[in-house]
Amino acid sequence: MLSPSKKKPAVVLQQKLHYISKQLRNKPTAAENLLWQKLKGKQLCGKKFRRQYPLYSYIADFYCHDKKLLIEVDGEIHKQQQTKDTNRDQMLHEYGYYTLRFTNADILNNINSVLTIITKNL
Repeated sequence: MLSPSKKKPAVVLQQKLHYISKQLRNKPTAAENLLWQKLKGKQLCGKKFRRQYPLYSYIADFYCHDKKLLIEVDGEIHKQQQTKDTNRDQMLHEYGYYTLRFTNADILNNINSVLTIITKNL
């Protein structure tokens, strides 16, 4: 096995992303937790969703592999990084992924509307 200093940068990045995604799964926001309760166990259209899923150099909040659908739950920080989020979404779109974005307020106040939008995109 290669020593940590001899590992390829891509391998190190993937290890970091997996570690961070595990940490994020252990500390979900209220909105992420509510949405997860509706998505887990193939409850929505019989589709399997993963949460805090490492994908390339990003971590998707929720991911449906069957449909290459990413769902992002945007908190306050996303107001300050809209350009970064747009660039990320465009790059992933080039690889065939589609991203839906919802605010925390959307999920906490209108979960049924959010689920309807997700269903339409499945």
